[in-house]
Amino acid sequence: MKVIKNYLYNAGYQILNMLLPLITVPYIARVLGAHNVGINEYTNSWVTFFYLMGQMGITLYGNREIAYHRDDIFQRSKTFWEIESLQVLTISLSLIAYLTAVLLFSTTFKYYFLMQGLWIIATGVDVSWYFMGLENFKVTVVRNALVKLASVVLIFTFVKSTADVSIYILILGGSQLIGNLTLWPYLRGNITWVPIHQWRPFKHFYPSLLLFIPTITTQVYLVLNRIMLGHMATQADLGNFGQSDKIVKFVLAIVTATGTVMLPHVANQFAKGDVKGVRNSLYASFDFVSSISIPMMFGLMAISHQFAPWFLGSGFQMSGDIMFIESPVIVFIAWSNVTGTQYLMPVNRVKEFTTSVTIGAVSNIVFNIFLISAWGANGAALATVGSEFLVTAAQMVMIRKTISRRKMFRETWKYLVAGMIMFLVVYRINETIQMTISNLILEVAVGVFMYLTMLFVLRASILAKAKQMLNKNKS
Repeated sequence: MKVIKNYLYNAGYQILNMLLPLITVPYIARVLGAHNVGINEYTNSWVTFFYLMGQMGITLYGNREIAYHRDDIFQRSKTFWEIESLQVLTISLSLIAYLTAVLLFSTTFKYYFLMQGLWIIATGVDVSWYFMGLENFKVTVVRNALVKLASVVLIFTFVKSTADVSIYILILGGSQLIGNLTLWPYLRGNITWVPIHQWRPFKHFYPSLLLFIPTITTQVYLVLNRIMLGHMATQADLGNFGQSDKIVKFVLAIVTATGTVMLPHVANQFAKGDVKGVRNSLYASFDFVSSISIPMMFGLMAISHQFAPWFLGSGFQMSGDIMFIESPVIVFIAWSNVTGTQYLMPVNRVKEFTTSVTIGAVSNIVFNIFLISAWGANGAALATVGSEFLVTAAQMVMIRKTISRRKMFRETWKYLVAGMIMFLVVYRINETIQMTISNLILEVAVGVFMYLTMLFVLRASILAKAKQMLNKNKS
């Protein structure tokens, strides 16, 4: 039940993440326009590389290490101070490198690049990994929710025209910094002070560096498309792709919320030697994410062509095609999130995880070179799908000797059949009625009804598991 509650906390936050952009994304798209949205996407893509280099793999590594030492307050506290001191040092070096690069090499967007530096500072004071390792998601979720709501108020208050792109960047970076600082008071009572002479921060450098490689290569899918689009196409193309990608990732975030919750849980099971528990957690998680990612993929594809210009504005017509093409990554990333983040990472098979995401990163670059030049933003979306498929395929090969893939995919065909039928019905409705809020709610309701009905007809085991869980909760 603790895992379920943590998932509900995290999924609830991801739903909030979806609801707020329903207000801010169309507003920003209309107020700033595709060109200025593209400027934010481009400059933020570069700063992302620098704060990831400073952070290394500390978010994942710290999460796992705290989970390993959860029951020993001294070792837990010592681990916290060592990892956080290492993070402050590496982030400081990254900030110096970033400012040097901006001042020496940037010309067109130097002012915007400097403001984006707030993200690097925010990363240095981020201790959310500690609370995730304790499986205390309530603290991080409540804090994140309040910060998100505050940033929305600030956006509507201060972003009024195309000239306010700098204010928009400051609000996003500043809210992230303030939000991370608000977690520090919660450490009181959770950790004890350990004298500095007992700290051994550099013993964590190499293992966190091993996790840095998959972390930075994973981010290739998030930022490399934008950087290459910025050079090979127009800022308008980049703006269309960036907004479409955000919508896809908003939907995906509900699914991948399980990874954030399950990593410390599985790590703690592994530390206790519960191999059977680790496998059972993997099977249950894979079945769950398949049951929700597949209908989300088909649902987004069904409404994408009318939804994009209605939601984002008439200047984002091509976003519908991009969204349709990119939607399959919802399933591929959901699956690789289970096999990678929820299994390979917590059981310390980092080398295999790194290999898989490196395959995806390299293939993403190759695909982008050919596909962006041929089809622009649509090519970038197709490249993302292809690279994510290769990551998932590679991880499936890597776990074949320890995990039964047949057991993992046993129910998947039912979700695919139910999702396809749902897609045909919703797509037909979407093509015959005008997109409005009431019609969107109608299409979602019809899609949910059709999907659940087909799962009932196909006797999917996920329904029985859900019923059993509800009965257990009531009792």
